[in-house]
Amino acid sequence: MNSIIILIPVAMGLGAVALGAFLWSLRSGQYEDLDGAAERILLDDN
Repeated sequence: MNSIIILIPVAMGLGAVALGAFLWSLRSGQYEDLDGAAERILLDDN
């Protein structure tokens, strides 16, 4: 029972870190050009 007292805050903390990383990636524009990279690999630069 004592391990639950420790594991629940640890799990909540890791969830908060993951949510913070996701929100940071949204704000920094990581998801703005999803089709560009998929099409860029097919183009020949030569």
